[in-house]
Amino acid sequence: MYGSSPIPQALARGSGQRLLVAAGAPDAAELLTSTLELAGYRTGAAGSGAEVARRLAEHRIALAVVDAELPGLGDLARGGRLRPAYRPPVLLLVACESLARLVPELGTGERDYVTKPFRIAEVLARVEVLLRDVGGADLPGGTLDHADLVLDDGTCRARRGARTLDLTPAEYRLLRHLLVNSRTVLSKEQISNCVWGEFRDGNAIEQLVSRLRRKVDRGGPALIHTRRGFGYWLGESSGSG
Repeated sequence: MYGSSPIPQALARGSGQRLLVAAGAPDAAELLTSTLELAGYRTGAAGSGAEVARRLAEHRIALAVVDAELPGLGDLARGGRLRPAYRPPVLLLVACESLARLVPELGTGERDYVTKPFRIAEVLARVEVLLRDVGGADLPGGTLDHADLVLDDGTCRARRGARTLDLTPAEYRLLRHLLVNSRTVLSKEQISNCVWGEFRDGNAIEQLVSRLRRKVDRGGPALIHTRRGFGYWLGESSGSG
């Protein structure tokens, strides 16, 4: 049902951050809370949208792990019960057939997802990445930019000039990583660990970079480049990329 393999030591990096686990299925909630606590986090649980709102009002939550099918989650958005101060980064647990909608109920802050049935190692990796990304202040206003390319962490959107880029979560993570490390060549292993929290074969990375490059570089000077045998980098080319 759910991945229950031992916690990889490389992923057990919590330092007492308070996380909220909002999963409808009791077995999933128990697995997530126990695993996250073993990984060094403090956890609280919620079984409905109303309880999520109450927990966020009572505590400063560093991150919420939320089942996209949680009862009452839609009411949370319609009721306007989440003030901006209480919008932590959110890791959504999503069924494959629901990926198209990726519920907006928890606002427009930093978000990511894993598909159900989830693997614990992937949940831990995505939690770590989300907490790290939110913890690092890159630029005032929560934006990253290079030339006419702008990524806004507040809305999880990116644009090239006046053109909005329609990015998947994986493409967004890749573009963010390239922008944070602009003009630096990133290996396939570095990219894979950032995007997925684990190493995936080179073909998967090449396809992801290719999709992102088509969206970013369409109709403008190329910003995403390949350094053959080494990896990928973002910046203006001097003609030797």
